[in-house]
Amino acid sequence: MICMKKTIYPKLFLGYLLFGILGFVVVSTITSHLMLDYVKSKEASNLYKEANLIASDYAVSYYSNNITLTDFEDRLKALDVYLASQIWVVDTGGDILVNSRKKTDLFNLENISDFNIGDFQHKYYQTGYFYKYFEDEQLSVYAPISINYKVKGYIIIHKPLHMLLSYNNGIIKIAYLTLLILFLCAFVLLAIFTYTIILPVKKIAKAASEYASGKFDHPVDIHTNDEIGYLAASLTYMANELNTLEEDQRKFVSNVSHDFRSPLTSVKGYVEAMLDGTIPVENQEKYLKIILFETERLNKLTAGLLELNQYNLRGTLLDISTFDINNTIKLTVQTFEGICKNKRITFELILTGQTLFTCADMGKIQRVIYNLIDNAIKFSHSDSVITIETTVKNEKIFVAVKDKGIGIPKESLGKIWERFYKTDLSRGKDKKGTGLGLAIVKEIIQSHKENINVISTEGVGTEFIFSLPLYQPEDD
Repeated sequence: MICMKKTIYPKLFLGYLLFGILGFVVVSTITSHLMLDYVKSKEASNLYKEANLIASDYAVSYYSNNITLTDFEDRLKALDVYLASQIWVVDTGGDILVNSRKKTDLFNLENISDFNIGDFQHKYYQTGYFYKYFEDEQLSVYAPISINYKVKGYIIIHKPLHMLLSYNNGIIKIAYLTLLILFLCAFVLLAIFTYTIILPVKKIAKAASEYASGKFDHPVDIHTNDEIGYLAASLTYMANELNTLEEDQRKFVSNVSHDFRSPLTSVKGYVEAMLDGTIPVENQEKYLKIILFETERLNKLTAGLLELNQYNLRGTLLDISTFDINNTIKLTVQTFEGICKNKRITFELILTGQTLFTCADMGKIQRVIYNLIDNAIKFSHSDSVITIETTVKNEKIFVAVKDKGIGIPKESLGKIWERFYKTDLSRGKDKKGTGLGLAIVKEIIQSHKENINVISTEGVGTEFIFSLPLYQPEDD
């Protein structure tokens, strides 16, 4: 029994949780930081445009005495409300000439201590308390006021940083909401993956464990048209084959035991009878012949089993050669003249052409023909005809062996290729048969990657047909 102490599902679930935690950490740190930098840069750019417009329009008009100080203040106050930012006009010495949120007093100006425009360090904005003037951090943007290519002062716009943070937090909330949606989508995907992959894999693993313990009837309840369904179907097929193989093995052992036990029992009984005097000396020759017959039968069984075992081994080498199948049939038929004469059975050979060449293992194909003819003779009536025919179709040679014997019952046609299988009709006639002849025939034909079929009607006769490749010599 296979015991799975660990499963893949906790790993997937842990990965899902790590995805959520890492996503939260990334959004709260890296994304938040990058987003705040972007918001600062974007707002600074907008304020810088406004500062330049003020410096090049309102400030120049004021310095040129085209508008009054009151008009200038009113315009700055309007822009203050629009931009939600404090606007200053500062001279080069740091005096605040105009403040959009205070009434201008030219005789009592505020001074920014240690003011130095170089502190902006080649930037047009900075963040901080602006020389400790503000209690809250500000985004400060400046633009120079130039008249006749001479800097008269600076437009400085201050925007509270908490306003930008509030805007940034709103965007981060959207990012968190998006992350939550993605997390829920990932959970749905995890659930789908669990239902379609994890649970079926568990069923397959459970079935494999049951099959490993010999319980081949355990069902695999998976019916999908994907790789998992194909795997389940393959596993079910494998289990059925293993179950069939196990049944065949039991049947094989039972048949072997039966076919070996019968002659061994006869041999043992007759030998014991001769030893204890039950069978008199003058009758021993008769029973010694029976013992010889039974030992020959055991020898055939052993030889047949060894031959089948050789065919079942992978990589069995075939001695492929080119030979005349018609001539092989004629030679094989001649070996049965004695037994056919006794049973008054004749052969009718219907062979295509004077010669008919094929590429195969001549010895093994001769064994096939021998077994089929021997099988036909066993189940043919006296004074009957066995027909052997060769035909050519689609670059294949078809060899047919047909008798007019007792035939094979319909329910037995699919079993005649099994080892030791004998039909009920054959048991009365075939005393010498081992039940291995047709099994050997099929193994030989399959080892040549060819086919063999049988057509039979009970009481009428049987016809075996097998194929061979047609050899066609190339023209010079």
